[in-house]
Amino acid sequence: MRTLYSGVSAGTELTAYRGTNPYLNRRWDTERRLFVEGQTHAYPLSGWGYQEVGVVVETSPDVTDPPLGSRVWGIWGHRAEAVLPAERLAGHVLPPGVDPLAGVFARVGAIALNAVHAADVHLGDQVTVFGQGVIGLLATRLAVLSGARVVAADAIPARLELARRFGAAEAFDVLSGSCAEFVRKRIEGADTAIELSGSQHALHEAIRAVRRGGRVVAAGFYQGEGVGLRLGEEFHHNQVQIVSSQIGGVASWLSHRWDVERLQRTFMELVLRDEVDTAALVSHVVPVTDASEAYTLLDRHPADVLQVVFEFPEGEPR
Repeated sequence: MRTLYSGVSAGTELTAYRGTNPYLNRRWDTERRLFVEGQTHAYPLSGWGYQEVGVVVETSPDVTDPPLGSRVWGIWGHRAEAVLPAERLAGHVLPPGVDPLAGVFARVGAIALNAVHAADVHLGDQVTVFGQGVIGLLATRLAVLSGARVVAADAIPARLELARRFGAAEAFDVLSGSCAEFVRKRIEGADTAIELSGSQHALHEAIRAVRRGGRVVAAGFYQGEGVGLRLGEEFHHNQVQIVSSQIGGVASWLSHRWDVERLQRTFMELVLRDEVDTAALVSHVVPVTDASEAYTLLDRHPADVLQVVFEFPEGEPR
């Protein structure tokens, strides 16, 4: 593979940039599925990134999918080239004429779709989506396509405006007051809330926003201790369900029919049918040589940026 573009997943990658990622100080025991003493990642990080688009420049003689010369989406990290098993990219070919930047969103789109599936959205449901970054905006759009009436919550006006374009019935600036009180006043509470900001305070507000017996999907990547969660209040008295959504797997009740590959392909089908406008999410396309400046921008000026994409130079592989 020769890489054309590689998207930056700001929420995940900034945890490493800022030193808050749990893998830097703890080790994930895959057999026991527990974090234990130790370290999983260390600087310099290797293999970071999971939003790649590239061109197939060389194949084994027996490979027919993906074809030589095709543009494909997949995961191989922020690197100029990679050698991958063909089966990992089978069915990932972008049709001719499609902007290859669309392929950058396959994985983050799957993360958003996974959260919407975990929310178990039904036609006519009232859904509040906290956090309107890239994945939050995609979740807003996918919830609307699923038949929900969505209230989008964020602190950045430009993102709230884009949420309206993506179909949100209402947009709430969280700096103006309590989103939970706004939702309860307007629609007597949400059936479901999807939290994608990664803030424990937002997670608590999501718990406050749902009706009695409602569901909160915690899909953000939370860092540190849960400061701000007061579980003896609305969570306890309204018998709220909290469901975790993480792209390592699908909702347990769907695992006999869905997997992560199907999530990705389904999302890309929606993009190719023009039901999701991923182009509206791209705020910066920068040479990969300017990666340092790009991370500084994401870290210090989040209101000025949405999806950052690294562009790799054209040319033959080494």
